[in-house]
Amino acid sequence: MNIPIVRRALEKNDLAASENRARFDQIGLYCVNVLGGAGCGKTALLEALLPRLRGHLAAAVLEGDLATTRDAERIAALCVPVVQLLTDGGCHLTAPHVSHAVEHLPLDDIDLLFIENVGNPVCPSNFDLGEHARIAVLSVSEGDDKPSKYPLLFRRADLVVAGVDEDDLLVTIVHGAPCPHLCRRGKVTRSRAGGNRATSTSARDGWSRCCGHA
Repeated sequence: MNIPIVRRALEKNDLAASENRARFDQIGLYCVNVLGGAGCGKTALLEALLPRLRGHLAAAVLEGDLATTRDAERIAALCVPVVQLLTDGGCHLTAPHVSHAVEHLPLDDIDLLFIENVGNPVCPSNFDLGEHARIAVLSVSEGDDKPSKYPLLFRRADLVVAGVDEDDLLVTIVHGAPCPHLCRRGKVTRSRAGGNRATSTSARDGWSRCCGHA
């Protein structure tokens, strides 16, 4: 009896991701996928980082969620272009989601696009969206065993951010491909992003140094 073996189950998504990345490259847009579990601090991280980028890079955000526009409203309050992607129960974003959503953004005016994925440390890690880099966000309260429980999330990350809660973020720069707007290449290092709270001035200055815009 012959048993069919399917190895490229995500082939259609990967094709769409390649098309997204080619489009971004053509217009000089750098795309970052932000991943992590629900409530780990992904939106808080963007709230801390986006104001520091103003004047250096024009940023926009795609917000992925199962329901509600609450996170998108937090980003919109910063006067940053944002599009809400609702999956209606889906546990991750896909490359076609992104290709449709970016049609609602002024791409020619954007240097840096953040995609905040659905809060889930498992499924989103498997789906290439066309990003150039990934940030993995981890709440310390989730436990220090999460990198071993969810190895794909952390193995593919260019930058790992760990936080005690949404207001207390730490930075861990890990190995990875060049990420010119967000982190520097190098061995694993750990450092506080300045101060105790991501929303403090010193914390934002720490992020600015990480971004190369101090």
